[in-house]
Amino acid sequence: MTKTIISVDINKKAHEQTFPLHNRWHPDIPAVASVEPGETFRIECLDWTGGQVKNNDDATDIKIVDLKQVHYLSGPVAVRGTEPGDLLVVDIIDIGPLAGNEWGYTCIFAKENGGSFLTDHFPYAAKAIWDFDGVYATSRHMPGIRFSGIAHPGVMGVAPSRELLQRWNRREAELFQTDPNRVPPLAYLPDPQSAVVGKLKCADAERVMREASRTVPPRENGGNTDINSFTRGSRIYFPVHVKDALLSVGDLHFSEGDGEISFCGAIEMAGWIELKVDIIKQGAKKYNLAQPVYKSAEPKPKYSNYMVFEGFSVDEQDKQYYMDASMSFRRACLNAIDYLKQFGYTGEQACILLSAAPVEGNIKAIVDIPNACTSLAIPTDIFNFDIWPSDKGPIKLDVQRKLTVK
Repeated sequence: MTKTIISVDINKKAHEQTFPLHNRWHPDIPAVASVEPGETFRIECLDWTGGQVKNNDDATDIKIVDLKQVHYLSGPVAVRGTEPGDLLVVDIIDIGPLAGNEWGYTCIFAKENGGSFLTDHFPYAAKAIWDFDGVYATSRHMPGIRFSGIAHPGVMGVAPSRELLQRWNRREAELFQTDPNRVPPLAYLPDPQSAVVGKLKCADAERVMREASRTVPPRENGGNTDINSFTRGSRIYFPVHVKDALLSVGDLHFSEGDGEISFCGAIEMAGWIELKVDIIKQGAKKYNLAQPVYKSAEPKPKYSNYMVFEGFSVDEQDKQYYMDASMSFRRACLNAIDYLKQFGYTGEQACILLSAAPVEGNIKAIVDIPNACTSLAIPTDIFNFDIWPSDKGPIKLDVQRKLTVK
């Protein structure tokens, strides 16, 4: 058995855990465990909200969830012998849900509380619960769907240096100030409210809470990348910014579609992850790497048939944008949602499905002025009915479920 170096108890709140958790990035958050290069170990994690979301049919917990708490991360783990300029090599050996807790959830957040990529179309909180059977996921809120998940950590990263932390906070504050009243905000700035900073106490804790960066976006240390390729068999190379690297992980996902379009768009779960670490001395300097790179894994679910929806740089009001890949992908997502609604799914159900299932998003062309062309590919084998067009028209299924809370 691989040694568990950090464990969690899902029946306890985040601040009650035996191993202190943290939900901010800062170089002064101390390690709670240490490992040697070449060592394989297991880490357990709460779900990203620290247990705020329950296994029920009511989305009220999503409407009121405290996003200032997220993400709850396990660690930091000190990797002995690492120094700034090194590359920390992390192999993902295995990952899964905690025993006896084989379920997860996918949500749309209310516009005033985080919103989503498509918040103008889906402004209210919604939630779907998924049950796990080995590698497969099904949901009582999403009839007609069964698929194999690509389990991965949404958040994995090393501690920033003090200089890097200051860069993050400066540039994000500059963006925030361009429209400080925007809902949802342009950036989540340092905020001591609901901050958890591991083992730190008293004055040190208060200082770090004021200075520390939120874990919401991905950055040069890794962080909240939400890349579903970080699965079993993959390898990530992290540039090291502080002594001992201080590796943290959390926000475990059973599955996720490219883009995670509903904000809480993966199948979130409490779970465990097995990692192996090593070091390439001064590798970040040798290869001029300022951000992580990764090697994807081969053993992914294999689907042979996809329905692919295209998007272009034109919004819903027929306004033309110049080579806007984000707008293009938005339209690809909305095109797929409009299509799935013809079978009886609500818009919220379709949005959640695209977020949770192993859909593939791609930039196809960014040279054809004025439209960037993107695509969203849905594996048709996840449905237990035929979704391809025919002269019979779409099958009308009794699949609607009330998922939203206004």
